[in-house]
Amino acid sequence: MISNWYSGLKGILTRLGILPLSLWVILLIVNLTVLILPLGSIFFFRIYENQLIAETEAELISQSVFIGEMYKRELRARLEDKAQGDYGRVLENPPPKASVDFYTPLAPKLDLATGAIYPKRPDGRLPINRADPAAIAAGLNIGGMLLEAQRTTLAGIRVLDFNGTVIAGANENGLSFAHVIEVVGALNGQYTSVIRQRISDEPPPSIASISRGTGIRIFTVYPIISNDHLWGAVYLSRTPKSILKHMYAEKTKVILAGLSMLAMTLFIVLITSWTIVRPIYRLIERTKKISAGDKEALEPIDLPGTREMALLTRSFSDTARSLHERSNYIKNFATHVSHELKTPLTSIRGAAELLGEHFEEMTPDERARFLTNIQDDSDRLKTLVSRLLELAQADGFTPSAETSELFFVLDSLSKKHQSTGLKIHVAKSSALIVRMSQEVVEMIFMNLIDNAQKHGAGKITIEIEPMGEYVEVIFADDGNGISKANARKIFDPFFTTRRDSGGTGIGLGIVKSLLENHHGSIALQASQKGARFKLILPLK
Repeated sequence: MISNWYSGLKGILTRLGILPLSLWVILLIVNLTVLILPLGSIFFFRIYENQLIAETEAELISQSVFIGEMYKRELRARLEDKAQGDYGRVLENPPPKASVDFYTPLAPKLDLATGAIYPKRPDGRLPINRADPAAIAAGLNIGGMLLEAQRTTLAGIRVLDFNGTVIAGANENGLSFAHVIEVVGALNGQYTSVIRQRISDEPPPSIASISRGTGIRIFTVYPIISNDHLWGAVYLSRTPKSILKHMYAEKTKVILAGLSMLAMTLFIVLITSWTIVRPIYRLIERTKKISAGDKEALEPIDLPGTREMALLTRSFSDTARSLHERSNYIKNFATHVSHELKTPLTSIRGAAELLGEHFEEMTPDERARFLTNIQDDSDRLKTLVSRLLELAQADGFTPSAETSELFFVLDSLSKKHQSTGLKIHVAKSSALIVRMSQEVVEMIFMNLIDNAQKHGAGKITIEIEPMGEYVEVIFADDGNGISKANARKIFDPFFTTRRDSGGTGIGLGIVKSLLENHHGSIALQASQKGARFKLILPLK
C-alpha cells in the first residue's frame, strides 16, 4: 500500500516537472536545512532548561545546608544540654545516619521533562500552635544575615520551626506553611523539592509559548534534624535562569545573527552553484558539441571548480577521446576491409564474366588459367576473413584469470617447428608464470614466428628477462628486416609488404591487441639484421 502511494506521488511529481530534482535545488534545500536547524533547536531547549533547573536546585540545597547549620548552632546556644536531646518533633522514619568518614551528598531531584508543575504556592496561614520561643529567638538572630544573603543569591528564604511556622525570613513571619505539600514532606524528615507556576510582574517574551521552562519557580524544603528529632526546616525558592528571556532581551543581536546566517547560507549556495552546477552544465554543453562532431570539445573543461569535478571532466574527456579514436579506428578498419575484399572480388567477378562470355572461344589452357585465378582469389578471401576474425577476437578479448608457464610454451613452439627447417632458440630461464592463458601466449608467438618465416627468416632467437612485475622477451630473427620508412606502420592493420604473395598485414595487429588487453606491450627495436621486437608480458 505504501509502495503504491509512493509510486503514485512520484508519478505526479514527475509529470509536474518537479522530479528529478536539479542539483541546485538539492543544494538549496540542504543549505536551508542547515539554516533552519539552529532555529529549530529552540524546541529542544528543554534539555538545557532542565540542566538550569538542576543547577538552581543544587544551589538551593547548598544554601539550605549552611542556613540549617547556622540555625542549629543558634538553637544549641539557647537550649540546655539536657533539653537538646528532647527538643523538636520525634521522626518516625528518620533518614539513615551516615558515617562521619563519608560524604553524604544530596542530589537534585527535579526533572522539567517528566515532573509535574504545581500551581502557585498557597499563602501562609495562622498557625494552630504558637511558634517555639527558642526557635523565634534563633530566627531573630540569623534574620539579618539571611536578608543580606538574599540580596546576592536572589532566593526567597524562610526558616520554619518544627511545626512549619516561619520564624525567619523577609516576610510572612509567624505564618504557618504546614499545609503546603513540599513542607509536609520536610516535616516528616524528607528533603522535598517541587516546581510551581510563577506569576511574573513582567510581560513574557513573545516566543515564551514554545518553552516549558518559562514562568516557573523552584521550591526546596530541607529538614533540620538532630538526633532523630526535627528541629525545623529551611524553605527556599528561586526562579531558574530563562534562556528565552535572555534571547528576547538580546533580540536585536539574535535577529542580526539570523540575517548573517541567511546571508552566509545564500553565499554557500552561490559558491556551490558556481563550483558544481555551473561545471555540470558546461559538461552537458560539451557533450552536445561532441555529439555534433566538434573535435575541440574533446579537451577537459577549464575551471572545473572542484577536484572531483576536475576528475570527472578528465575522465569524461578521456572516454570521449577513446570513443572518438575507436570510431576512427572502425571507420579506417571498414575502409581497409572494403579495399582488401574489393580487389579479389573484382578479380573473381572479372574472370567469371570472361568465362561466361568467351567460354567457347577460349582454349583449355586459358580456361584453366582463369579458373586458377578464381580459386586463388577465393583462397585469399578465405584467409583474409579468417585473419579478420582473429583480429576482431583480439581487439575484444577479455583477459581471464588463467596463467601459463612462459618457457614451457615457447619450448613447445620451438619443437613444433623443428620439422619445418626453422631454427628457434629459446634461452633457458627459470619458471616464469605469466598472467595470460597458454592459448593467448601461443597465438602471440605463432603470429610473430609466421611473420618471420614469410620474410625469409631461417633462425629465431628468444631471450627472457624478468623485470619486477613483468617479464621482458626479446624476439629476433635473421630475415629481410624492416626498413626505417615502414617501421612506424608495421602495427597498423592491413599494412603489408607482401600483398602480392598473400600477406594480409593483420598478424602484428593481432599481437599488439592481445598484449595491450593484458596490460603488456610490443615495440620494434633497431637491428643490424632481420627484425627485433621487445615484448612486455605481465607476471603472476
